[in-house]
Amino acid sequence: MATGPEHYEQAEELLAVAADYDQDGAKETGDRCRTEALVRALLANTAATAMQTAVDGSEPGMSPREFAEWHRVAGAKGATS
Repeated sequence: MATGPEHYEQAEELLAVAADYDQDGAKETGDRCRTEALVRALLANTAATAMQTAVDGSEPGMSPREFAEWHRVAGAKGATS
């Protein structure tokens, strides 16, 4: 089972693949890639939303490790630390 960040990355990859298929004239395959990308983006969004709930009833938000993984895949591209 994929994590939220993994679904996010896979959605981005599928959109790039869809664009390649569109350029090659394989619209049906590109449409299937976009559909799967949409599903994976929804799964990633659900995971990110769920991570904002309290962990043990007193700590809101995600752990530093989980935040770092989300920042790695969805953070500002090209930003430096």
